[in-house]
Amino acid sequence: MGHFSISDLEQLSGIKAHTIRMWEQRYGLLRPVRTATNIRTYCDDDLRRLLNVSTLCGRGKRISQVACLSDAEIQAAVLACCNDSHDYHQQVNALLAAMLSFDEQRLNHLLNEATAWLGFEKMMLFVAYPLLQRIGLMWLAGTVNPAQEHLLAHLLRQKLLAATDALPCVPTSARRWVLFLPANELHELALLFMNYALRARGQHTLYLGQNLPTAELHAVCETYQPDAVATVLTSQPERGKVGEFAREVAAMCADKLVVLYGPLARQEGLELPKNCVAPELMTDFLALVGEHEPEPVAA
Repeated sequence: MGHFSISDLEQLSGIKAHTIRMWEQRYGLLRPVRTATNIRTYCDDDLRRLLNVSTLCGRGKRISQVACLSDAEIQAAVLACCNDSHDYHQQVNALLAAMLSFDEQRLNHLLNEATAWLGFEKMMLFVAYPLLQRIGLMWLAGTVNPAQEHLLAHLLRQKLLAATDALPCVPTSARRWVLFLPANELHELALLFMNYALRARGQHTLYLGQNLPTAELHAVCETYQPDAVATVLTSQPERGKVGEFAREVAAMCADKLVVLYGPLARQEGLELPKNCVAPELMTDFLALVGEHEPEPVAA
């Protein structure tokens, strides 16, 4: 069970702490317990209920009406009202609540609906990524169950693979990218999305996936002759070794564009080789790809 402070609830739900306290006191919405030092702490059920209530209130329901509903009635109402393709915050809240409940069927339903409304790429950018960022905050607070995160990551991975497989084949004469994760790096979702986005834009990718020793890149570049190389640095290499890693990759791919994405690539004071770039956001990476798309051939 998670143990959340009221500031955790505020950050995760978007509801101000004073509003949460008022709902708790006036409507008995949440049932915190107090520590030995008299500090309120909240559990998974409290967070789940608050997320669902936030969703309904965001859709115009009155808190006095919502607070009278059972958990089952609240969940049913949330599922019925999450049909606004532009209300990303409420979609993220609904998905987070479903993840916390281990409700795979509802998670799948919500992701499929968001994809139908927005298209796959926008679903990933405006719904899945904010959801993953919210979960990242929960990791930092030590309040997310690894099994809950694995459930969501597995579903997203399945959808990324299926969406990529459904794209038309790209000729090998197109602009070429090598995509890989460094040694011991296992966080693959961002790289899988980059693979999808590049192929959707008519660019050829050689996807090498997780845990590739840096020394292998030289032979890959010699044989495949890519135009660019991209990797995602989430937990590897160690923070103090990122600069060394960047220099090694840049040297092996001296005449190539090298894209380093992820939190470790954006350290303050990190100096990168001239052929390396570190886009801050995924939308920045997509803009970079657009800059290098070939000009259309005149008829």
